[in-house]
Amino acid sequence: MRIHFIQHVPFEDPASILDWAEKKKYPVTSGRAYANDPYPGINEFDMLVIMGGPMSVNDEHVLPWLITEKEFVKSSINAGKFVLGICLGAQLIASVLGAIIKPNKYKEIGWFPIKFNEIECERLKLPFKGELMTFHWHGDTFDLPQSSSLLASSHACANQAFAVGNSVFGFQFHLEANKHSVDRLIFHCENELDDSLYVQNKDEITSRMQYSVSTNSVMESFLDWIDEKL
Repeated sequence: MRIHFIQHVPFEDPASILDWAEKKKYPVTSGRAYANDPYPGINEFDMLVIMGGPMSVNDEHVLPWLITEKEFVKSSINAGKFVLGICLGAQLIASVLGAIIKPNKYKEIGWFPIKFNEIECERLKLPFKGELMTFHWHGDTFDLPQSSSLLASSHACANQAFAVGNSVFGFQFHLEANKHSVDRLIFHCENELDDSLYVQNKDEITSRMQYSVSTNSVMESFLDWIDEKL
C-alpha cells in the first residue's frame, strides 16, 4: 500500500498511522497543503490521509490553497482511492461532496466517548462497536454528505464519523492521537482551552493519555481492514 498524507500545519502529523505504515514497511509520501507542495499523480498512491488543522474549510478567501486541495481530494475520491479524513480532513471530504461545514453547538476538546452506529459498522464489516473513549479537538462540524452512512456520534457532536461506500471515511475524532501529537496540539493551541462544557483543561487532557492505547489499537484495526481490501 502506498500512502500519501496531506498536512495543514506542521504540528498535526499522522502519529500512530505513520507508526502502522512504518511497521508494515509501506512507502509513505506527504505534502504540506499550506506550503503549496505539489500533489502526487493519481496513480502514485493507493490511500490518501488528510490530517487536521485549526483553519476552517470555508477559509478559501484567505487560504487559497484550500481550493487546490479540495480539487485533489475530489479527484482522489472519483478515482476510487481509499480516502481517510481526520478532523479538518473529514470536513474537507464532506465539503467536496456537497455537505455544509458549520460551527458545532459546542467546542469539543479532550477525551470524550463516542458511540459507534453498530448497524452501519456491521453492514460495512468495520472493526468498530460499542463506545470508545477517544480524543477530540474541533469547533466545527459537518452535515452528512449525500449517500453517506453515519458511523459514530458523541454527546457534544451528532455527526462524528461517516462513510461513503466502503472506501471514503471521515472521522471528526483523533484515533491516531498519541502523547507526542497531543502535546504538540496543546503547545500550539492552548488558547482554545476555554473551560467551556466540553473542553478539558491541559491537566485533564494529559492525565487521560492512557486512552491512546485503545484508540490507537482501533485505528490499527481499521487500517488492517483497509489493507485487506487492497
